[in-house]
Amino acid sequence: MLLSIKTKLKLNKSQETVMSKHAGIARFTYNWGLATWSALYKDGLKPNKYLLKKIFNNHVKPEFTWIKETGICQKITQYAFDNLGDAFARFFSKKGGYPNFKKKGHHDSFTIDAGGKPIPVGGTSIKLPTIGWVKTHEGLPHTTCKSITISRTADSWFIAFAYEQSHEPTVKSHEVVGVDLGIKELATLSTGVVFPNPKHYKAHLTKLKRLSRVLARKVKGSGNRYKAKVQLAKHHAKIANLRKDTLHKITTYLCKNHATIVVEDLNVSGMLKNHKLAQVIADCGFHEFKRQLEYKAKKFGCEIIVANRWFPSSKTCSNCGHIQDMPLKERTYNCGSCGHSMDRDLNAAINLSRLAFTVKAYRGITAPMLPMK
Repeated sequence: MLLSIKTKLKLNKSQETVMSKHAGIARFTYNWGLATWSALYKDGLKPNKYLLKKIFNNHVKPEFTWIKETGICQKITQYAFDNLGDAFARFFSKKGGYPNFKKKGHHDSFTIDAGGKPIPVGGTSIKLPTIGWVKTHEGLPHTTCKSITISRTADSWFIAFAYEQSHEPTVKSHEVVGVDLGIKELATLSTGVVFPNPKHYKAHLTKLKRLSRVLARKVKGSGNRYKAKVQLAKHHAKIANLRKDTLHKITTYLCKNHATIVVEDLNVSGMLKNHKLAQVIADCGFHEFKRQLEYKAKKFGCEIIVANRWFPSSKTCSNCGHIQDMPLKERTYNCGSCGHSMDRDLNAAINLSRLAFTVKAYRGITAPMLPMK
């Protein structure tokens, strides 16, 4: 299967300058392509990334000698147009908005390759095409990859690539588990295991506000403003890393120890419209949780079943099946039919776990190859 890895680079000042130049050329190419695409479309034409590549390589690139500077990998312009084409593809399929121009210092990144040849990686050093040798903070697996993406977060550079690796499924301790996601408890399992919500953003909000005020008071364009900007970006990156670490631990535990995992299809965009809870909901990372589950399920050999978002997991009694309204403020489910009393989240998780047996029975009787959402 195809796995990916991302790790931090250990660069000196000259290497950081080279990375910044590559990111600048990728940004310039992307912005030129976006402006040209919009201009051609206004003239009644139907542009695409292949047409833009041809115009850029034959007429624009020869005019800018700094793009062909020694030590600059020329593949970055090709990948910039590929990224632009993917952005428009998402826009036309209504999966995203109209592409925006890239800004210096915001999500700087570029992709390089070795002209179709495999790039060997392994250990704490890696030889990048054209750029040369760079060091990493942690050891990489000894393998090969087709392309490498380098990005900057705050003042740190990271390297990411995909590689093929065989992986044996892990031994499962539970056949089925239901997972109820929430705000008070980040994840409640039908087995009784509860993962609390650490609320990383709220815990670091005071320092974020202070660093934001410090940045706002600096003179625009000054060196002190740049330093304050880096400090704020570092703290934002720290919070994001803490959140990802929490989600990685939960999803790895689920996929390693459970053969079938049932989760809800949450309407996150709709939930974020509740301005009283939007900050806490965004801090939970529900979308990232589902994304990690999907690729780790393939890695560890388990199955993911996504319950319909209208499935009444919280309203249904796990003891008798009675359905009743459950306001969000009520944290204990008290059944009005059988008198069963249970924690709200645990009750929902048990109902989700039982959904797996219904789905499997339906697949076996009517549609053995029925794909699930």
